[in-house]
Amino acid sequence: MSDVGTPLAQLQNHAEFVGRHIGPTTGEQAQMLAQIGFDSIDEFIASVVPPHIAEHAPLALPDARTEVDALKALKALAAKNRRFRSHIGTGYYDTHTPNVILRNLLENPAWYTAYTPYQPEISQGRLEALLNFQTMITDLTRMEIANASLLDEATACAEAMTFCQRLSKSGSNTFVVSTDCHPQTIDVIRTRAEPLGIEVVVGDAAQLCRNSKYFGVLLQYPATQGDILDYAGCIANAHERGALAVVSADLLALTLLKPPGEFGADVVVGTAQRFGVPLGFGGPHAAFFATKEAFKRDMPGRLVGVSVDRSGKPALRLAMQTREQHIRREKATSNICTAQVLLAIIAGMYAAYHGPAGLVRIAERVHRLTAVFAAGVGKFGFTVQQQTFFDTVTIVTGAHTPAIHAAARQHAINLRVIDDASIGVAFDETTTAQDVETLWSVFAMTGTPPGFDAVEPYVFRAIPKALLRSSPFLEHPTFNRYHSETEMMRYLRRLSDKDLALDRTMIPLGSCTMKLNAAAEMIPVTWPEFGGLHPFAPEDQTEGYRVMIEQLEQMLCVITGYDAVSLQPNAGSQGEYAGLLAIRGYHASRGEGHRNVCLIPSSAHGTNPATAQMAGMEVVVVACDRNGNVDVADLRQKAEAHSAQIAALMITYPSTHGVFEEAIRDLCDVVHRHGGQVYIDGANMNAMVGLCKPGQFGGDVSHLNLHKTFCIPHGGGGPGVGPIGVKTHLAPFLPGHSALPSRRAGAVAAAPWGSASILPITWMYITMMGAAGLRQASQVAMLNANYIANRLAPHYPILYAGKHGFVAHECIVDMRPLKEKSGITVDDLAKRLIDYGFHAPTMSFPVAGTLMIEPTESESKQELDRFCDAMIAIREEIRAVELGQGDVRNNPLTNAPHTAQDLAAEWVRPYSREQAVFPLASSVESKYWPPVGRVDNVYGDRNLVCSCPPLSDYAEPHPDEVETARAA
Repeated sequence: MSDVGTPLAQLQNHAEFVGRHIGPTTGEQAQMLAQIGFDSIDEFIASVVPPHIAEHAPLALPDARTEVDALKALKALAAKNRRFRSHIGTGYYDTHTPNVILRNLLENPAWYTAYTPYQPEISQGRLEALLNFQTMITDLTRMEIANASLLDEATACAEAMTFCQRLSKSGSNTFVVSTDCHPQTIDVIRTRAEPLGIEVVVGDAAQLCRNSKYFGVLLQYPATQGDILDYAGCIANAHERGALAVVSADLLALTLLKPPGEFGADVVVGTAQRFGVPLGFGGPHAAFFATKEAFKRDMPGRLVGVSVDRSGKPALRLAMQTREQHIRREKATSNICTAQVLLAIIAGMYAAYHGPAGLVRIAERVHRLTAVFAAGVGKFGFTVQQQTFFDTVTIVTGAHTPAIHAAARQHAINLRVIDDASIGVAFDETTTAQDVETLWSVFAMTGTPPGFDAVEPYVFRAIPKALLRSSPFLEHPTFNRYHSETEMMRYLRRLSDKDLALDRTMIPLGSCTMKLNAAAEMIPVTWPEFGGLHPFAPEDQTEGYRVMIEQLEQMLCVITGYDAVSLQPNAGSQGEYAGLLAIRGYHASRGEGHRNVCLIPSSAHGTNPATAQMAGMEVVVVACDRNGNVDVADLRQKAEAHSAQIAALMITYPSTHGVFEEAIRDLCDVVHRHGGQVYIDGANMNAMVGLCKPGQFGGDVSHLNLHKTFCIPHGGGGPGVGPIGVKTHLAPFLPGHSALPSRRAGAVAAAPWGSASILPITWMYITMMGAAGLRQASQVAMLNANYIANRLAPHYPILYAGKHGFVAHECIVDMRPLKEKSGITVDDLAKRLIDYGFHAPTMSFPVAGTLMIEPTESESKQELDRFCDAMIAIREEIRAVELGQGDVRNNPLTNAPHTAQDLAAEWVRPYSREQAVFPLASSVESKYWPPVGRVDNVYGDRNLVCSCPPLSDYAEPHPDEVETARAA
């Protein structure tokens, strides 16, 4: 044996992250390449990516870092942030995330790796949690129906504006916004109104409601500077003029204040952030949207409803799924196609954990601290502007204003800058009596501040009696049972056990890129240095965030070939919107504001035409050829016909059909020759990173889905981040913000950097992968997709392929010929996959009757083979029906999924129990049991229930209840 040891560099290679992120080993990749007919990965990629767009030079990024090194580097950046006590308010408040929710929900991959609950049978846990959220919102607002969350408060207000425009009978094109609304809300409202030709008038709402003609009015409750105003008269005036009234309300305040539903509001919106969701420098946070049941079909976003499964057992599902209005394409009234599910669930569980009495105690305590502070600060000669308030007051400080801010900074306190002569002070759940005394010392320019105990006994409530809440809320058992940590921990476990998430199985959803969300990427999200910062904290306190954001912007520029990036859009849909606004602004700056035609291929995701409509553009559809590619001749013809009006072409690349279109440069050139800009949808960027760059082969702007390609988890349907990259000429038109005066364009999100607290996930991913690792990830993602296509091709038709017969990162299985022969539908196959322990691929998109499969690079060969084995076994079950060996209406597919309750009942089906629930030997060891059978969507829509029914109707009995029943 040699005395010479193994070189250190070779030993360190074992710590690299790349090999842990990418599923197949080098040897397995060689086997898969051989299966599809190649000797090397480079040879394979050359047959998939068109040579005229291929990039061969390595990405100009640093080498990969280990998990330990990357976390250490990011921790050093986080340490540059300074976490002051925030009294800024304006819709953002510090809060305590209960540890049982932090550990068992926010930090639990069973919750954060789940997908949108389109397959209800395997989503009953998160659907129940969202139903809790909806119930919480309707109870606190006293409205009749609420959705399952929106992106942020400002976006919800903007959605409410267009909602009112559709429903109002006023005949006006004016929307009134109270000056008492938060500045960031007014900013987003103006951005959204301008392309639609809506006139926004900001002013005294009471006066405008009496004297103006308008279709809707937006009111803040309590007002941004703290006042509690009685809006009943204003709303009555609005209704007299055929207008609708929107109230943006504080949820915690509504535990004490008269809810807007009781004084005539048509819509109530707001944020659930202060219900246990960290500040996170602005996001992600769950907004809410509640309205009257009569308006339910016009409400944006998702809606969870109660239905039944095939056995009559109560079951949940997304109700009226066409309300996801992007499905209506250019006729859509919104492009919202995501929610903030994970954050909404946190907020709902926060309410369940504290219960109604606990929430009232928190609210009373916050209000008490505010009132005591206001009483004490008055002793220093300062005037408190508000007679009535909940948690925020405005102090008239005159010439002392700069000195007070300086004193506050010395005490590591941030106060709200209102103007040169007044200061805002907001209180929250985390504030203490000591904080109040410290604030008094800040305001005490002369003299000694009083002690808290000396002031408190003489302080009264500052809420007007006429606006005190008298109606009950959160009476459902869910909000009155889980107040101990044991009970909440078990409740969260019971719900997560009902679901299939990425921690249990591959989720092969085409276009959705459900890849590994590594633990090392997730860890920084809950660091207080990132989670505890207010979005409007001064720049000198947020250096770590700003450096991290700048580094991430530069990384994304390198990867995409663009010159500038904005991280503000907090969803892919908002990235699309920001991209088209940049194009719109560019044309207007050149005196070509008349350009308003957006060319969109017929295969495009529905958000594309919906977004174009929202940006004030006219959609012209471009045909696709028989191979699924954009019809170049039709594009030329449409471009010629609309030459003077073309604003943009929106195209997804690789295509929605999962192939690299050879003519992409030609398509871009056609549009550029006619004066248009090219928007390349980055939904499928996972096939391009390190291999080609949209900013180099013709794109002027692209949005990226950080919750797809760049590893931010889907969280059951949100959060997401949809930044845009642009070429230099579009950079001046990137989203701005009222807090960022240096940028020219308006805001598309409430916070300057959108969902800032989850950006470290992508920073960690890129840092740990490095240039070579990112390229390898794209290569293996396409290898995995082609391996699946190769294995399934003898059994199922594969619908589209590229020039050389290969797909890109996803493949489409065509079920239509099999349905004609057997009667088995794509829905039957999807539900049968549940019995095999898999989430279904994307159904009927982009082609009805098909399944779109995307394995990503993170799945091992063993998991790919397990999935293929399941699909092949299901094909044999279909074949049995084709050959008459199985009943057309009573077979394992049409009856799928099979529940444990099915097995316990009398078995009268023409196939065995074993075939029903253990169709493959591999399914025995770790069997997933769906909690409900196939859900009846039609029944649910006809009998719409969107808040919690009696718990016994849809939840498993609690063990204590079972024991009580036995004893009786």
